[in-house]
Amino acid sequence: MSTQQLAHEVDYEILGESMQLVEIELDPGETVIAEAGAMCYMEEGIQFDAKMGDGSNANQGFFGSLMQAGGRMLTGESIFLTHFTNHGGGKKRVAFAAPFPGKILPLDLSTVNGRMICQKDSFLCAALGTKLSVAFNKRLGAGFFGGEGFIMQRLEGDGLAFLHACGTIIKKELNGETLRVDAGCLVGFTDGIDYNIERAGNLKSMVFGGEGLFLATLRGEGTVYLQSLPFSRMAERIVQHAPGKG
Repeated sequence: MSTQQLAHEVDYEILGESMQLVEIELDPGETVIAEAGAMCYMEEGIQFDAKMGDGSNANQGFFGSLMQAGGRMLTGESIFLTHFTNHGGGKKRVAFAAPFPGKILPLDLSTVNGRMICQKDSFLCAALGTKLSVAFNKRLGAGFFGGEGFIMQRLEGDGLAFLHACGTIIKKELNGETLRVDAGCLVGFTDGIDYNIERAGNLKSMVFGGEGLFLATLRGEGTVYLQSLPFSRMAERIVQHAPGKG
């Protein structure tokens, strides 16, 4: 990483306990990027613009932005990111929250070698200069059967990024160990972690164990962030107990 920080250096405050939002303070000219629809409120002087691309490379042109947007389509997210810029004369604040209950995890990418791999729907917002791209699993066949854990997002940069997790956030440090988790419980992990989707035991366990056919297997040295209640799991329970139609 360069000794000169490339990402905008924003300040922030996380508000709330179980249904959190992050309030970001922007100096004049500073910008934060966020998922479409994540903004809660903003002060006068901040203007927003929906763009294809994260703005990390000002010279990538339309084709580069289009390719990046195509990658986001694979994750099921909007092809647009919203850029919020302070055009006022003093410090201004803008706040973001995810569309489901949970906690916000602030990450200084400069402290994790400038890179983080995260679940496709966990990214909330980041300082301008943060690069978002798609991280494919090496085992394509197992990845497709693995469901939600197959397509991940890669965050790169030297500034602040904010992830959102459902339930309780668990931080695990791996020092050569192996950790097997439900793919939906995986929020993200740092460099040095090898990630694969593998079969969940024998045929009997896969069919009757109730844990799904595949698990995410993480090996290596680095930090892993987990969530105790994936939103997909909660939504499945709600659907099961919803009144029937007709």
